[in-house]
Amino acid sequence: MSTPDVSPRSLNRLSIYLRCLRQLQAKGIDRISSRQLAHEFDLSAAQIRKDLAQFGDFGVRGVGYRVQELADSLSRLLGLDQGHPLIIVGMGNLGSALVHHIGFNQGAFRVVAAVDRDPQKIGLDLGSVEVAAFDDLERVVRESGARIGVLAVPPEEAQAGYDALVEAGIAAVLNFARQRVRPRPGTPLKNVDLRVHLEELAFLLQSSAPA
Repeated sequence: MSTPDVSPRSLNRLSIYLRCLRQLQAKGIDRISSRQLAHEFDLSAAQIRKDLAQFGDFGVRGVGYRVQELADSLSRLLGLDQGHPLIIVGMGNLGSALVHHIGFNQGAFRVVAAVDRDPQKIGLDLGSVEVAAFDDLERVVRESGARIGVLAVPPEEAQAGYDALVEAGIAAVLNFARQRVRPRPGTPLKNVDLRVHLEELAFLLQSSAPA
């Protein structure tokens, strides 16, 4: 299977397709067409075919896709056939919640470490992990085998936290801080700002309101 340059939106759609296919597997459905898949989950059949065509031939015209085969192929394509241990930086309300978030502790993803600067939080047992000192970040990354860092720190600490994760050997970073940071070459970064989505909804509500 080839892996061409793919836009973030295409990758997002591949993740959606995979979740839909896993739901079909749970229902015992063995084969499905792009049209049926689109109808079942309110997707676009043409977009499904276009996205999948970037990576090779899937399915048979007039017959459809084998659900498990396509799901497994997408899983490998997205790198979900291997583990991605996570370390969370910042044990405030958000960081503590993320430690227990099912999406961070399911399938390929597992929270294996957590760090904080606050002396009162260092040593806390959070069930699956014990909070370590931020100053020990390099050792914690090395010993835990963490590959993805998750920033849940105040905005003013985001850049320093990202830089520290990169220097400690982390391969990619997910940033929940309300501050965009400057990425370094070779270390992918995704910024997650929930307020941006709320502001989009606010705009849509305003534009759809009666005059």
